[in-house]
Amino acid sequence: MFGIGDAVAAGLKVLDKFIPDPAARAEAEAELRDALMRWDAAQLEVNKAEAAHRTIFVAGWRPWIGWTCGAAFSLHFVILPVAYVVAGMLKIEMPSLSFDMETLLTVLFGLLGLGGLRTFEKMKGVAK
Repeated sequence: MFGIGDAVAAGLKVLDKFIPDPAARAEAEAELRDALMRWDAAQLEVNKAEAAHRTIFVAGWRPWIGWTCGAAFSLHFVILPVAYVVAGMLKIEMPSLSFDMETLLTVLFGLLGLGGLRTFEKMKGVAK
């Protein structure tokens, strides 16, 4: 799992290369940690608001894309493998289906990135 400590460690490697002065580097490190902790706290508030909602389509995760990607992953990794095993046991031939995982991941990661940018804008007070 990737957490704040990992992000700080990655940021510190960059700081070491670009900020040779130890005092300035320590100040930049403190700012980096503070920014990441504010970001994490903002995400926790979003999670709390979503979890408090009365419908599972809001409280369960990010509504449409979460359910869509979850259904696609379930189909590919649970439903189809079980169907192929059952069809094999019943001596039924099933057509071979291809699954475009690359496109699904591109859409999913793109939307997750946009969600992260939206959170960042709200933290900076740029978005309403």
